[in-house]
Amino acid sequence: MKLHTIETGFFKLDGGAMFGVVPKSIWQRTNTADENNLCTWAMRCMLIEDGDRLTLVDTGIGDKQDSKFLSHYYLHGDDSMDKSLAALGFQRSDITDVFLTHLHFDHCGGAIVRDGDKLKPAFENATYWSNEQHWDWAVNPNDREKASFLKENILPIQESGQLQFVSDVSGQAFQDNVTVRYAYGHTDAMMLPQISYQDRTIVYMADLLPSVGHLPIPYVMAYDMFPLKTLEEKKAFLEEAVQNDYVLFLEHDNVNECCTLQQTEKGVRVKDTFKLSDL
Repeated sequence: MKLHTIETGFFKLDGGAMFGVVPKSIWQRTNTADENNLCTWAMRCMLIEDGDRLTLVDTGIGDKQDSKFLSHYYLHGDDSMDKSLAALGFQRSDITDVFLTHLHFDHCGGAIVRDGDKLKPAFENATYWSNEQHWDWAVNPNDREKASFLKENILPIQESGQLQFVSDVSGQAFQDNVTVRYAYGHTDAMMLPQISYQDRTIVYMADLLPSVGHLPIPYVMAYDMFPLKTLEEKKAFLEEAVQNDYVLFLEHDNVNECCTLQQTEKGVRVKDTFKLSDL
């Protein structure tokens, strides 16, 4: 097995929304905001190369939305899905599986592309993986979250016939050396791949922990549907991660790809940061 980082570029989101009740005077120490209070975030994906399977975890925002939509998120940077795959000697047609942690547009938008007036899977030979509980949640969205669940990102996956569901039981195997953890605070039934790799355990954090700046327990996004559940999940996970020396793969941290943790007088904090390729 080999693991690769796939950078798809950066975008901006409101710092207050990303840190919830934490005041700007505190969160700006770790995440600098621009004049509009927007902070830069990565859309970092992972590629799992294992035998004849090439599994992509999340897909970034993509580029099929209209200019008005994309203007709200200030996409920037030189990275893209195609450039990152090409640097590894791959192309989209090589991907056998697309594992979607959840169906918010910045995680699944790149799963579907426009072909003239049609919408089609960006990875023509891949099986797309979600879970039934989250899929139902996304296609029948609540009023608060529906702006993040865009039908053009979601429904064409099912219409293509390439959609399959994983087990809804946490800890079940997805493939060799990869199991699925579930989290329910950010959105219902978000999936976190947990990977055994080179005698280490790597957890793809998705939106349970967007960045190292979110390590303090109360630092919970205003985007989370169930913030008290996130508090509970994050606290339990961070304690487990310290005890077992997990490597955390950070999807949205604009500087740090991976980190390990340690217990300090102030709670769980960063021990080391490094690139996935350093393992």
